[in-house]
Amino acid sequence: MSLEDLDVRRARAALPRMDVAARLTGLQADLDRLDPACDAVLITHLTNIRYLTGFTGSAALLLVTPDSALLVTDGRYEEQAAGELEQAGVPVHLEIGRTVAVQRQALVGASAAHGRLGLEAEQVTWADQQRYEREWFPDVELVPTHRVVEARRAVKDEGEVARIELACAIADAALASMAPHLEAGPTEAGFASELDGAMRRLGADDVSFETIVASGPNGSRPHHLPSGRVVSRGDLVVIDFGALVDGYHSDMTRTLAVGGADALDATQRRMVEVVRASQAAGVAAVAPGVPTGDVDRACREVIVEAGWGDAFVHGTGHGVGLDIHEDPRVPGTGDATLDVGHVVTVEPGVYLPGHGGVRVEDTVVVTPAGRRTLTRSPKS
Repeated sequence: MSLEDLDVRRARAALPRMDVAARLTGLQADLDRLDPACDAVLITHLTNIRYLTGFTGSAALLLVTPDSALLVTDGRYEEQAAGELEQAGVPVHLEIGRTVAVQRQALVGASAAHGRLGLEAEQVTWADQQRYEREWFPDVELVPTHRVVEARRAVKDEGEVARIELACAIADAALASMAPHLEAGPTEAGFASELDGAMRRLGADDVSFETIVASGPNGSRPHHLPSGRVVSRGDLVVIDFGALVDGYHSDMTRTLAVGGADALDATQRRMVEVVRASQAAGVAAVAPGVPTGDVDRACREVIVEAGWGDAFVHGTGHGVGLDIHEDPRVPGTGDATLDVGHVVTVEPGVYLPGHGGVRVEDTVVVTPAGRRTLTRSPKS
């Protein structure tokens, strides 16, 4: 999709349908193969509930058994939940509990015949677990499950990749329209606000996260929050941002030189050259069967060779999807292996107090032939 012919309304209409029902039935079929095996699982993480059912509300619990599923939410979402479940085509029974007691009663009744109930260990607090054990499910054995849904979410289908790619295209177009305005000397916060507005005007549902605009010396802080600092000639400006489409995120960073390369000093120019070479090496390493640590190593070796190993102070990348950070992670100590359908970022950087920072980030999908870069903004 080129920036010149981006028509978000038409692109949305052409998005492939996602088979949400297959996600749920796949989990149901695998319950007895989990470690430990479960008779049912209680899904409490809202992103996982959305992935399995299509429901997008802010309050819900989902009980999944081998032959049924029960979604419990409150009266605010009665019509919305019914409509979204029908649209997704998932065989889920909907129960509206206008009080917590009614919600608990529905879940207790549905789980009574199942002896072992799995909880999402990474999502349930100690207080929640104690309450479930004492008050909600006293006659059921509660066991921890680990990233059962998250592992499924890591591999994206055609519809998911298409939504991420459209979000990337919107972000690309927004940056192309806004980058020239840096020459006028906006504040970091003002530019971030205008960039966010450009993404929404182009058709994004929202922004993926709080946009980072870090200019001049502020660039040495990888997650600097936009401030009232005025962008000036000779600044390197780190811009990290993304758009949201149907719940799916994009993520991209570009570092722009205000006034062009001629306005930079020798250290800044070398920072740009090193990080661009590092990022290109990392993207080239992305392929099926490649350990995520190899991608990190490809990036890091270039920066270490340049003498700036200690200035690369964050991970090389992460998965992107319904969450802005999800599996698989791409740290130096990572032991995951890339697979077809994984969508990951590659984002090395160099951060030097007094000089600023440089980060270049692309969102990349793993394909049978290697990889395809979804973010296409120029890096010059």
